[in-house]
Amino acid sequence: MVSRRTALRSVAAAAAATAVSGGCAGDDDALTFFFQARPEEARARRRIIAEFGKRRPDIKIRTVLSGPDPLQQMLTYCAGGKCPDVLMAWEMLYAGLAERGVLQDLHVPLAGEPAFAERLRADGYAPLYDTFTYRGGQYALPEQWSGVFLYYNRKLFDEAGIQPPSRWSGSWTFDEFLTAARTLTRRSGGRVQQWGFVDGWVPYYSAACFAMNNGARWFDRPKNPTHTLMGDPRFAEGFGFYADLAVRHGVAPTNADRQSLTASDVFARGKAAMLLGGHWLYSELITHDDLEFDVTALPVGPHGGPDAVTDVGCTGLAIAAGSRKRDQAWEFVKFATGPEGQALIAESGLFVPVLRSAMAAPGFAAAHRDVHNREIFTDGPAHSRQLAVTPVWGKVDSLLSRSCDRVLRGAASAGSLADTAADVNRLLQEPV
Repeated sequence: MVSRRTALRSVAAAAAATAVSGGCAGDDDALTFFFQARPEEARARRRIIAEFGKRRPDIKIRTVLSGPDPLQQMLTYCAGGKCPDVLMAWEMLYAGLAERGVLQDLHVPLAGEPAFAERLRADGYAPLYDTFTYRGGQYALPEQWSGVFLYYNRKLFDEAGIQPPSRWSGSWTFDEFLTAARTLTRRSGGRVQQWGFVDGWVPYYSAACFAMNNGARWFDRPKNPTHTLMGDPRFAEGFGFYADLAVRHGVAPTNADRQSLTASDVFARGKAAMLLGGHWLYSELITHDDLEFDVTALPVGPHGGPDAVTDVGCTGLAIAAGSRKRDQAWEFVKFATGPEGQALIAESGLFVPVLRSAMAAPGFAAAHRDVHNREIFTDGPAHSRQLAVTPVWGKVDSLLSRSCDRVLRGAASAGSLADTAADVNRLLQEPV
């Protein structure tokens, strides 16, 4: 029987072989496509480009890979009159581009193809689609779901006799999660040999997700929020529970420990029982032949539930308002976010598609055949909640990072986050 590793390596090799290598460098007639991706993800995208090229050989595409700061890079390109035609859009970053008039309102091409528009709505997930609806405009179409969940080491859980939940509904409680993390943390000579839990995402975003699972919201509304709700005791309790995993219970690495380890690597080597992250880690983890893992939902606090929730974590595809090739760009966006492109995404095993039909297709199941709890993927979008869509997120993020870091280091209580609320609120109400 062919293992999942062998199968997905074959997919990656085929993608690389059929890719449009570097796009059409030097071809001024080519459509430019700006995106950020690890090598495995880039291969999957280029496979989509190659398949699109078979259907539309008249439209050439040149890829432009993002650096570490995609928003600034896009603003620089566009300010210089060289804005890419198609741009990857991030849930928490695109609003600034929309406010500056960089992105086209896709309601215009969607109105010209009502059957396609209706199919996307019917086949898609409202939380993902609506993520890119801003001030009445539709500034991107979702292309992949990247919400966070928990990977767990199946062997370690079996040895401990622990069975985590297989779906978002009826998920485990904070207490059950903590008990499992304690049981699965191993020490020898005062040193941790195996962590119960490690985090492969942004720690304070993760902590906010724990707060959401305790029945709290981070902001008053997900779109253009006017004030934060960090002063809600439920938020502080959920955020504090996450922080205490390291600073009080010792079942997770502290901030200092994180500087010397990579969470996904620790998990892959069997030195951690649980890893918080998104599907972007899947292609990395399946390369470890001795690692048997599965996925489960985040835990639910005493004031949350009944179902567990996660962040939307969605990326989409947008079209530059100033593009001279908007019609061609629309054809590519329509292909990549529609049934054909999403079917390719599903079978690649590198992304979670955003259409139900692609989730249910044999290709998605085959790419994840060793994952028993695939409902964590297929039901994840429906259990997603937006964190914040605001053009001032960069400033807010910087402020929150500093205040939240004190809590995560154990230098302040989670209740102290309420003291930062007034400063956050001022930023949220600043003119763009």
